[in-house]
Amino acid sequence: MNKFFIIILFYFTLIINVFANPNLNARTGILIDYHSDKILYELDPDATIYPASMTKIMTSIIAFDLIEKGKLSLDDEFVISENAWRLSQAGYSSMFIMVNDEVSVEDLLKGIIIASGNDACVALAEGIAGSEDNFAQMMTEKALEIGMTNTNFTNSSGINDPNNISTVRDIAIMSKYLIKNYPKYYELFKVKNFTWDRTGGDPIKQGNRNPLLYKNVGVDGVKTGYLAVEKYSLASSMLKSDRRIIAVASGFQTKNLRSSESLKLLNWGFRNTNTFEISKKNETVFELDTWLGKKNKVKAVTKEDYFLTINKKDIRNLKVSIQYDGPVVAPVSENQEIGKLLIKNKDEVIKTLSLYASEDLKKVNFFKSLITSINYLIWGDV
Repeated sequence: MNKFFIIILFYFTLIINVFANPNLNARTGILIDYHSDKILYELDPDATIYPASMTKIMTSIIAFDLIEKGKLSLDDEFVISENAWRLSQAGYSSMFIMVNDEVSVEDLLKGIIIASGNDACVALAEGIAGSEDNFAQMMTEKALEIGMTNTNFTNSSGINDPNNISTVRDIAIMSKYLIKNYPKYYELFKVKNFTWDRTGGDPIKQGNRNPLLYKNVGVDGVKTGYLAVEKYSLASSMLKSDRRIIAVASGFQTKNLRSSESLKLLNWGFRNTNTFEISKKNETVFELDTWLGKKNKVKAVTKEDYFLTINKKDIRNLKVSIQYDGPVVAPVSENQEIGKLLIKNKDEVIKTLSLYASEDLKKVNFFKSLITSINYLIWGDV
């Protein structure tokens, strides 16, 4: 039998200003597409950094994970220790909790994520794990579990400790994990202010430290950082329509550079690349011709999601085709592999995905089969 190819071409008329490099003014940085994991730009992405308050992303993840598993509730309350309170007195970012306050997990998380409170981090860590050291071990174990191979956490806040280290690549992995696995709680990262009705004083209202949230450009997270030895850092994520890009960079010399350079990096990614949803696992349907089946077509799906990120200048060369020895002979069983999905850029195969029947297809009865076969012999393709 002949091989059949169904060619799907992506045609685009593009008038774009393409920059070869965003020339990021930082010590280290990375830009990735959320759906495809394609690295759009990198600058020494595995250099060791002190993640500073970007550490608080993992602190939040530990809490979210326990909440999802039913081991922790947003309504649970923890008693504030003197150890936690002292961080609100030392000139660091604080929620301004007081000793012996009973504070809910929800308020502590808001204090961590929105106000960047180091005191709230310690209170949450102690409440969950008994001590900050125990909690830091949980953080490092989780980091290894999700693929952060160059990270070690020694505290919950990211304040000065030479052994609290990571890389921008690992921070990007962590940011994606947060967004993907806890979308409901991720909403907290775009909240612009938090008011803490503190004990013994007037309520304190603090704004989110992420400067890009206030520019209304689609940024909805993630977390800033600053240490004197590291200077300024930022993990940021921008969403436009259904596409999301994550940027992480560290070693900005000023706050203004942190903001402007991160935004430049995100915009560069959207301006120069596009991401296409080629196939969603068990959802995107492809139809293949059949022979001697009760239907002329059989539906097929892939067993994995596949998103492709490509430079805009290369889009005209993108081809997606179905390749199979066809028509597919009935009977066909559900989940039977019946073809391949080929994704090409020019003549280069970028990806091959197996196609599986998403339904059973029965064969026609003997007499219909006989007539069809005779007609084919006489008239050819019927």
